[in-house]
Amino acid sequence: MVGLDGVNIMTELFDSTAAKIVVATQRGDSINRVAKKIGTSYSWTHEWVEKLKDARIIGSTDSGLRVVDHEMRQRYVEMLAAVYRRNTVSQEDAYLIPHFAGMEFAFTKIDAAYVWTKGGFQIARSHDDYPVFIQVHDRDVERWIAFFEQFGVETTINDRPNADDVEGPVHYVLIPETEGFDVAWVDGNPVLPLAAAVEQMTATRPAYEPALEIIADEYDIDIDATHYSAEPTDRTVSDG
Repeated sequence: MVGLDGVNIMTELFDSTAAKIVVATQRGDSINRVAKKIGTSYSWTHEWVEKLKDARIIGSTDSGLRVVDHEMRQRYVEMLAAVYRRNTVSQEDAYLIPHFAGMEFAFTKIDAAYVWTKGGFQIARSHDDYPVFIQVHDRDVERWIAFFEQFGVETTINDRPNADDVEGPVHYVLIPETEGFDVAWVDGNPVLPLAAAVEQMTATRPAYEPALEIIADEYDIDIDATHYSAEPTDRTVSDG
């Protein structure tokens, strides 16, 4: 029989921040990376991680954090999905929700430019029509579709849909890869590595010229129409 103290602890743990921490955590993540993923301060995330460790929902390994109570993780997924289905997904949340899937992904195309410029570049999107482009493993496509459906968000594969054909402003465009792919981390977001992102942008340079200028300045690299050299420092590809 669970005592009142136990009930109070479990009630406290049904919190949106606790849910986001557990659902966003991948094995080996640091507290800092989880904090950046969910957009919460390190100190507040650390405090919640300690509570979740005490409750034996999250544990630690030599390389970082890991989820140990997968039944509780699933409850948190269902809780968050119910909340997001009731509201229009915001642009900010559009970059948070994929972290809850428990599958590897990387922001690509427009969103590679958006992430590498730290939100400084946007193109061909609006508040009423906001596709988010993510690279995924081909083997995971059906799981991604089911996951986003659970959160009330539509998906397409490879091609951006007409805005009139989808419900809500935010929708996801899955870019499947049959081979493995590399991932860089920028401010808590997994993204196409800088060299590959620049290569994508230079393929349609006129549209991405502002982004290329921001990247050249931010990461101190030389970019021209036919050649670039990119050697990002650790700060550009790791959140710790």
